[in-house]
Amino acid sequence: MVVEVIGGMKLRSMALFADGCHMGTHVAAFLITVTAYAFARRHAADARYSFGTGKVAVLGAFVSAIVLGAIALFMAVESIQRLLHPVAIHFNDAIAVAAVGLAVNVISALMLRDHPGGPDAHGHSHHHDLNLRAAYIHVIADAFTSLLAIVALTGGKFLGLVWLDPCMGLVGSGVILQWAFSLMRDTNVILLDKEPEHSDLNSEIRKAIERDGDALITDLHIWQVGMRKFAAIISIAAREPKSPADYKRPLREHTELVHVTVEVHKV
Repeated sequence: MVVEVIGGMKLRSMALFADGCHMGTHVAAFLITVTAYAFARRHAADARYSFGTGKVAVLGAFVSAIVLGAIALFMAVESIQRLLHPVAIHFNDAIAVAAVGLAVNVISALMLRDHPGGPDAHGHSHHHDLNLRAAYIHVIADAFTSLLAIVALTGGKFLGLVWLDPCMGLVGSGVILQWAFSLMRDTNVILLDKEPEHSDLNSEIRKAIERDGDALITDLHIWQVGMRKFAAIISIAAREPKSPADYKRPLREHTELVHVTVEVHKV
C-alpha cells in the first residue's frame, strides 16, 4: 500500500496511486474497526453507557466513510487535472510496482481464503468465518484494481493511450466513493435512531403483546443500539393490566431486543 501510494506520486501514475489509496481505505477501515471493537469491549460493563457500547463500532464505520469520501474526492480532482494537463509517466517503474501490488494481494487472498467444504475428519461441518470472508473479499477487490492499473499503464506504454492512467484514477475514486456512500447509508440508520425499514420487530411485538385481546399497544418506539441489537419503549393500555414483566416475557425469544421498557395503563 505504502509503496504504491508513494510510487504513484513519484512516478506520476494516477492508476497506481488510486490502487494504493483503494488498498489504504481497506486498511484504514480495518484499523478503525479494530479500535472501535477494543473500546467497546473495554467499556462493555460501564453503566454510564445506558444501552451498551454497540454504537461505537458503528461510529467507527461512519468515520471511516468520511475518510473514504475525502480520499475519493481528492483522487477524482487529481485525475481530472491529469486528463486536462497530461504529465510524463515512468511506465516501467510504475508497472513493476503495480505488479508487486498484485502479487501481494494474490498471496494475501490465498492466505485468507476460507475452505468451507464438507465435514471434517470428525464429522463436524466447517463454519464460515464472516470476518475472514470480508477480509478475503477486500483483498480480491484490491487485486482487481491492481490488475486494472497494470492494464492502464501497459496501454499507455505500448499503445500511447496515456489517458487510460487518469481514467483508472477516476474509476478507483468512483469505487471508493460508492463504498463510502454505502457505509454512510448503513450507519445513519443506527446513529440517528431510525427504525430499520426491513425490520419486522414492530409487527412481531404487537402480535406477541396483543394476542390475548385485552392489551392494546398505544405507543411503540424501536431503535437500533448496535449491529442487530435493538431497544424498544412500549406503552400498553388494558382493561385488566398485568405487570410489565408479564408483557416482556413473550418478547424474550427476540434475542435482538437487548433493552425493553414497558409502560402499562388501565382503561
